[in-house]
Amino acid sequence: MSRSAHPAGPRHADVLPEGHYSAPPADLNALDPKVWSRTVTRDPDGVVTTGGITVTRLAEEFGTPAYFIDEADFRARCQAWRDAFGSEADVFYAGKAFLSRAVVRWLHEEGLNLDVCSGGELTTALDAGMPAERIAFHGNNKTPDEIERAIAAGVGRVVLDSFQEIVRVAHIAERLGKRQRVQIRVTVGVEAHTHEFIATAHEDQKFGIALAGGQAAEAVRRVLKLDSLELIGIHSHIGSQIFDMAGFEVSARRVVQLLAEVRDEHGVELPEIDLGGGLGIAYTSDDDPREPHEIATALNEIVSRECAAAKLRTPRISVEPGRAIVGPTAFTLYEVGTVKPLEGLRTYVSVDGGMSDNIRTALYDAEYTVALVSRSSDAEPVLVRVVGKHCESGDIVVRDAFLPADLAPGDLIAVPATGAYCRSMASNYNHALRPPVVAVRDGGARVIVRRETEEDLLRLDVG
Repeated sequence: MSRSAHPAGPRHADVLPEGHYSAPPADLNALDPKVWSRTVTRDPDGVVTTGGITVTRLAEEFGTPAYFIDEADFRARCQAWRDAFGSEADVFYAGKAFLSRAVVRWLHEEGLNLDVCSGGELTTALDAGMPAERIAFHGNNKTPDEIERAIAAGVGRVVLDSFQEIVRVAHIAERLGKRQRVQIRVTVGVEAHTHEFIATAHEDQKFGIALAGGQAAEAVRRVLKLDSLELIGIHSHIGSQIFDMAGFEVSARRVVQLLAEVRDEHGVELPEIDLGGGLGIAYTSDDDPREPHEIATALNEIVSRECAAAKLRTPRISVEPGRAIVGPTAFTLYEVGTVKPLEGLRTYVSVDGGMSDNIRTALYDAEYTVALVSRSSDAEPVLVRVVGKHCESGDIVVRDAFLPADLAPGDLIAVPATGAYCRSMASNYNHALRPPVVAVRDGGARVIVRRETEEDLLRLDVG
């Protein structure tokens, strides 16, 4: 159900029309493998485990709220994307989904490349040992300092997003005595079937240079005239949380048409095409994401077909999965603080986190599921809304789900599929402390991003 944005946020207790939400699951103790990471299961006592460790032990050692990321699952998903596309294509992990030095090392070890879109992400990547030539630098308004740092480090590609940036990157590269490999990001007039606020390839948006009106063709002309830039290809990104490949087909067709125009005008066949990311994951059991091998087959067929029709050599393909890799590998663990039944409406379950650790429900009206994980229960299901502890009526973590009627303060509940755009978009609203990220694997657990402390807050507040 879509809602119009309102400056005061979503209504606090809007009554859902009958039939809006799904019926309760047959078994509240079941854990859908589409939604949870691969090592998540329940032990004989009904306690959920991840990486071979119970959530009760994890809560005791690391506290709540906390993000727990399944390292084995993360690595397996990297391998699946790498193997699906093979040696004739490039897979760039979209660092904006979630980035830390440990994650960079995992990516490097599993043979994936990395795309970054800020100086901070670039610093993290380089500090953790990612070879600069395997880094792509994105962003619609890169600062001169960020551009200089990227070029000086030797990043493999800079994705140009505007006419001003063409000049800016060329000037800095020339001053540094470098010839920088670049791609041009184009908007192709395709809007993927996703939430309006996260669709990024219709033309009325801040990213890229439009194909319409010949702007992208003019950008190509300008780049080809500059000795300090080496144009290696065209980049396109059509949206986020995409399940239907039809949008990629239209996008690829239009990008290939541009490649044909470049060949005809300049006698140059650009060697690469980057189709971006945005592939969806299962946040609830209703979602049905595609597997990497299905995506690779579909994209390769689309590009090969369009290039054959245009009589072009098939360029090397790049893709940029971020959410599709890290999203399903993590869950957020909370402790229940209060349970407030509202007769005829729903039960409000307040937890010790909220919109400061997961803004997506408030920002995008995102849907999640939730489970009681510190024990099993045979109690009847009740409709709940999981909310946070912040002073904000829109502080909603899970808008509508079912939990057992005997849920009580002190119970642990977990929200799966929070690996992407949760810790990376976390805030200190109400001076909340951002939770830790803990990697679990083979019965061991280690902090890879520590929990903030009040001393951290005060250290930044210089008075």
